[in-house]
Amino acid sequence: MITGERVTDGQFPLPRGRSVSRKKVILDCDPGHDDAVAILLALASPDELELLGITCVAGNVPLALTQKNALLACELAGARRTRVFAGCSRPMVRQLVTAEAVHGQSGLDLPGGKTLPEPGMKLEPMHAVDFIIDTLLTSPPGTITLCPTGPLTNIAMAMVREPAIVERIAEIVFMGGAAITPGNVTPAAEFNIYVDPHAAAIILQSGVPLVMMGLDVTHQALVTEKRKAAMRELGGRAARTVADLMTFYCAYDIDRYGMEGGPLHDPCVIAYLIDESLFTLKHVNVEVETASPLTLGETVADWWMITDRLPNCLVAETVDAPGFFALLSERLGRLR
Repeated sequence: MITGERVTDGQFPLPRGRSVSRKKVILDCDPGHDDAVAILLALASPDELELLGITCVAGNVPLALTQKNALLACELAGARRTRVFAGCSRPMVRQLVTAEAVHGQSGLDLPGGKTLPEPGMKLEPMHAVDFIIDTLLTSPPGTITLCPTGPLTNIAMAMVREPAIVERIAEIVFMGGAAITPGNVTPAAEFNIYVDPHAAAIILQSGVPLVMMGLDVTHQALVTEKRKAAMRELGGRAARTVADLMTFYCAYDIDRYGMEGGPLHDPCVIAYLIDESLFTLKHVNVEVETASPLTLGETVADWWMITDRLPNCLVAETVDAPGFFALLSERLGRLR
């Protein structure tokens, strides 16, 4: 095992179940503008990803809206046969914290008070946690990758409900946390981990191969005005809608942090699954604070191997931002 080094595929042992073939994935999300883009990117990449289902959790907005927004994203992609499941409506221990300041009251607000149409698709009747458990138990071990882009509640609840699934997961590639970068909801914590730090602790202690797409790397994937204009020039309805969504979404980070654009956090998870070469990663130990009022939700990464804690997570360090946006534009251009 290689520890404490920057790694790319071919320089460290592949996680169990990983191959160069089409990956079977469950996308667990809380849409949210950037989650919606992650859904579109996944649905536009059928050669690389077999999307078994989308599971929704409360996070950016309450569950009633995240599940609706997942349906809207599927319809925007022209993927009405995608299976969408509603999951947990609150964190495991804490009260729900949401992010309407970033995503608006609907979770997918558009400029000028415009709204997306009501979805015609319907949710699947099964609870998302049951879907995750059943899919893992009925699939060959090591063939399913879980891709959480919101709070980790659904995944952790599945592990607690049915511990037998843990050994069957190929890997978990999640958006959340920060190794070096400060938090974005408190000085210490990134939003997804802060919303449900107890769920994050379960995942980080699970022994499943983990890949963390944290703020360190997602803040390098900025939707600048030039990149937004390039999306609009693709011409399809999906790409034009994404450009409009980005106009609303990016305003928060530009205003608050002085960034040149809004960070596309969640699509980094999907981009990694499609093309790992876009990222560099470091294998380190990551733990999460669950008790301190001051640093609740902080992901404590042993970046310089100071402790004797064994590495448990590949943490993304850099992204080829031009390559990332070239991939995103090419895939959005497939959707009409």
